[in-house]
Amino acid sequence: KVDSMASLHNIHVRTGCFCNTGACQMHLGISNEDVQKNLQAGHVCGDNIDLVDGRPTGSLRISFGYMSSFEDAQTFLNFIIATRLSNSDAEIPFQSVTKLTTESVPDDHLSFNKEDKLSPILQISDRELRNFQYEAETTGSWQPPEPESESMRATVSETAVPMYRKGGKPITVAKIYLYPIKSCSAFEVTEWPVGNQGLLYDRNWMVVNQNGVCMTQKQEPRLCLVNPSIDLKQKIMVIQAEGMDPISVPLEDNTGKEAVICESKVCSHRVKTYDCGERIAGWLSTFLGRSCRLIRQSSDVKSKSHQKNTKGLSSATNISLSLVNEAQYLLINVASILQLKEHISARLKEPLEIEELIQRFRANIVISAPESFEEEEWAEISIGALQFQVVGPCSRCQIICIDQQSGERNKEILQSLSAARGRKTNFGIYLMNQPLCSPFSDTLSTGSQVLPVLKENTEIQPPTSSEEKCSG
Repeated sequence: KVDSMASLHNIHVRTGCFCNTGACQMHLGISNEDVQKNLQAGHVCGDNIDLVDGRPTGSLRISFGYMSSFEDAQTFLNFIIATRLSNSDAEIPFQSVTKLTTESVPDDHLSFNKEDKLSPILQISDRELRNFQYEAETTGSWQPPEPESESMRATVSETAVPMYRKGGKPITVAKIYLYPIKSCSAFEVTEWPVGNQGLLYDRNWMVVNQNGVCMTQKQEPRLCLVNPSIDLKQKIMVIQAEGMDPISVPLEDNTGKEAVICESKVCSHRVKTYDCGERIAGWLSTFLGRSCRLIRQSSDVKSKSHQKNTKGLSSATNISLSLVNEAQYLLINVASILQLKEHISARLKEPLEIEELIQRFRANIVISAPESFEEEEWAEISIGALQFQVVGPCSRCQIICIDQQSGERNKEILQSLSAARGRKTNFGIYLMNQPLCSPFSDTLSTGSQVLPVLKENTEIQPPTSSEEKCSG
């Protein structure tokens, strides 16, 4: 996504429907009927549905005010050329953009004619512009974005039929991670019980700032240094961090009279939560160096707005979510990680280790499959007695740029992913668990075999770096 890439360059852009339906209709040529169709397709204000039937639902905008400079404009143009029009996502030297777009500006701005006040900054000749467009077209590296077949929140096509993967090596579960506290460190397990919201205790807690707003690694990278672990026997969550004494939080839901019930938002969904108290709030505030609190999703007070009806499951089934952004589970493939590692190694002086890359993508289920990105061709999967429906690809943001061991940022990771995947940042797939009446216990274990069902008319082929596969 353009806004994710822009954030890596410290450029703030606004995206969406102008916060005004009428303006959106005017600028995008959307009729009243189109507005109704978009709503029926699930598009609402603040979501991440950018296309419906191949047509944009909003726009990307950047503002210039009295404090903006010519250098700001050049920086933005540099970003556009480097990430959308160039042969690769490599940085274009700032001087080359300056030469293309500017000439010397007189010190006396008052000497400009009113009509030509900005002309010294916009000295791009028609010939230069045509040459630049010709170079972009003949390289074949830039193509208009193809319309996405469905949104992140949509389920697989109802026309998908059981087409089981044939031949090849078996696919197994390599690693299992849960993240008890949203945006904090992972807790790795070899087997773990499954609840009605996903892995038991996965993202049941989150850290909020003094205004009650959820904090993530985007705002506070040091959250990745907070290490929670779950002790099912003692029924506690133990939280550790360097330089701090370990502290424990009870697993039993505290929604009695002493609980302070509050309302928070996760990706525009309202959730009922309660405060975990002063002791843990002081611990987190000391470590992070800012006022914050730990809150937990309430199990007694459910918010209907944070439940999704997934039409690919039972029509009467409301899928309950914890404090996750999109779905109950996120799955990635080691083979896909290995292919991405090759692209990153070509761009970085010090290549990343496989384990570090896996941690950056913060998945719940890591599988070992023979082919890279073959997971994007699956409609559903079975792991033991558990059945999962694929609900779409995970579009990555700048969090993958954060080293989960140190909290340091490196924007090259997201840029490499974008370059490797044909300007998109999809990596991994979202899963929902289908309720299943089974005599077996609902437990997910490493080493278990993964049995995928392919989408209709799908053939598994190794993807190329220059072609983005359909990741419905």
